[in-house]
Amino acid sequence: MLFLSLHEKLHIILTLMSLTAASASVAIADVTVDACVAQNSNIHPSLAVDMQSLCALSASVGSLVGFSLSGIFVHLIGPQGVFGLLVIPAGLVMFVGVLLKENRSSSFAYQQINQNFLDAGKAMWKTLKCSDVWRPCLYMYLSFSMSLSISEGMFYWVTDSKAGPSFSQEIIGYIMAIGSVGSLLGAILYQYGLKDYPFRDLLLWTQILLCLSGMLDLLLVLRVNLKLGIPDFFFVVIDASVSSMIGRLKWMPLLVLSSKLCPPGIEGTFFALLMSIDNAGVLTSSWFGGLLLHILKVTRTQFDNLWIAILIRNILRISPLCILFLVPRTDPNSSVLPSEVLDSKEVTETLAPENIELVSLVNNVDSR
Repeated sequence: MLFLSLHEKLHIILTLMSLTAASASVAIADVTVDACVAQNSNIHPSLAVDMQSLCALSASVGSLVGFSLSGIFVHLIGPQGVFGLLVIPAGLVMFVGVLLKENRSSSFAYQQINQNFLDAGKAMWKTLKCSDVWRPCLYMYLSFSMSLSISEGMFYWVTDSKAGPSFSQEIIGYIMAIGSVGSLLGAILYQYGLKDYPFRDLLLWTQILLCLSGMLDLLLVLRVNLKLGIPDFFFVVIDASVSSMIGRLKWMPLLVLSSKLCPPGIEGTFFALLMSIDNAGVLTSSWFGGLLLHILKVTRTQFDNLWIAILIRNILRISPLCILFLVPRTDPNSSVLPSEVLDSKEVTETLAPENIELVSLVNNVDSR
């Protein structure tokens, strides 16, 4: 990010490489924390939901701060200046790494690295072949890919369309910040009211609510809100908040379920694989969403068929209910992995003698 901020006319290849490196660094830090959470979820199953809720709350607060300041900083110092400011959170991530309790090994057998990779690969393949694992993975991919992303069309309609509200960059930043409050409320609601409900039941209702919340976009594009006397800004804020809250409510049980699917010893690697499956679903939804906008001839200046794209997206959002049987009906406090996976030779051989812990959360609860 610092490299991007210091070069005004950077070649497109170098720009893409810098952005890719920045995304990779964030992904590595994210997977490291996910590994700690997944590992402690297996060690302390009763705290799995609480740890995921804590992570969701932290992410929502960070999004709230970031979205609140992004529009202001872009207006004051421009995009390049904002890239330079992103060096600060990168430094904070390095500082957080110091806080992780990790017992160092004085005699590490480097000659066994290849064997450890092979054992981990066998354990992952054995786990994926289990129907209790690949069925939820298939559901997660299909549920994300079926919810087509048409956010680009909505963004340009909100900012550039003469028939739209024509919001500025600062207003968009404020709206996204308020939407983060909805995500924060979703995490709190899940933690204190919904965390003990079975996965399948919770995903059923969140998927229905996600479909209904998408209709708010349709009302906005058709200008029904103005006919009802509701200003654009107020209506968009409600739309963003409700959508973010329901999206968080859907995402939380999937995160808890993913942590339950990770076999001991390879939690970080397997959790990263599960998140890759989810990201592949999101990427698929973006591709098909862009294809839908292209077929309907929705461009940066042409929005006549945008309402049709919204309607098709909302109809497809209800389709994951047909495959909800792939998700186990167990509650978040129960074990999901079968005993043959937990007791397999490959998993046993990959168990580490020492664990990485997210410091005091687990210890404090255990000491009560």
